Amino acid sequence: MTFQITVQPSGSQFTCEADETVLSAAIRAGIGLPYGCKNGACGSCKGKVIDGSVEHKPHQQRALSDLEKTQGMSLFCCAVPSADLTIEAREVGGSSDYPLRKMPTRVAAIQKAAPDVAIVKLQLPANELLAYRAGQYIEFLLKDGKRRAYSIANAPSFEGPLELHIRHLPGGLFTDHVFGAMKERDILRFEGPQGSFFLREESDKPIVLLASGTGFAPVKALVEHLMHLKSTRPVRLYWGGRRPQDLYMDELCRAWETTLPDFVYVPVVSSALPDDGWTGRTGYVHAAVMQDMPDLSGHQVYACGAPVMVDSARVEYSAQCGLPPDEFFADAFTTEADLAV
Repeated sequence: MTFQITVQPSGSQFTCEADETVLSAAIRAGIGLPYGCKNGACGSCKGKVIDGSVEHKPHQQRALSDLEKTQGMSLFCCAVPSADLTIEAREVGGSSDYPLRKMPTRVAAIQKAAPDVAIVKLQLPANELLAYRAGQYIEFLLKDGKRRAYSIANAPSFEGPLELHIRHLPGGLFTDHVFGAMKERDILRFEGPQGSFFLREESDKPIVLLASGTGFAPVKALVEHLMHLKSTRPVRLYWGGRRPQDLYMDELCRAWETTLPDFVYVPVVSSALPDDGWTGRTGYVHAAVMQDMPDLSGHQVYACGAPVMVDSARVEYSAQCGLPPDEFFADAFTTEADLAV
């Protein structure tokens, strides 16, 4: 059975199979619904069902509460229609400009940037290019049918291997492999580009980049893309980690401060040890933004990292700093633990 989906306020329409999620059908049809994890953990694809009904696959309560369900809200990455639908969602222009591709890739290099962070560089087949927007991600296709998503850490203008930043999560099937058995010249398969986290180039508003841990990867791509565009928009980068070693490209960020016009870098550490000798900002990275910039009403914020950080920033920046909700763009990094329900 096939259902008709209508998106308001745009009026876009697409079809959805009975066993297909609304988001999957939208991506297949080239409709730019916002999304991140696609697994019911980050909440980026949340919208409202105005007419019709859906059944939800397992998802995190944090991403969609029972109260929100009674109000008609839905996670479209987990919502399977049981009737024709009219939904309310903000469409993202440009998110479907580049078609999804499944490609083989060869591991070109594995470099340890920190004890638990590897920079993995991927070489595409000869004469093959992956067209993507800075900030988007790819999904590795594993042999067991599972997928693992990682943001591309370099801008599309970069001519060379794709760069990924992978944190080791002990017990994680894929990251144990990366930090244990993976070696140069190994062949992997991935699908991409994916995600609606990318620079809104039509805006001239000042930018706040907010990252925690390896959430720095897509932020790095955004900065490189701004450099490629020769953008003059003011940019403030806040990067948070538990300890100084978590800011594994600190020197690069400090170099940006000296070479880019109107660029400010603020590193923040939440759990430094005495031996670390940390003398910089401490506490939660999203709170540091609020301390420095109590009025965000004229800004855009791009946030990437742990779901709790992204969720806190989304709520508090709007409620306390006047940030318009549609000027907050996020990619919440999810792990196997986040996806467990």
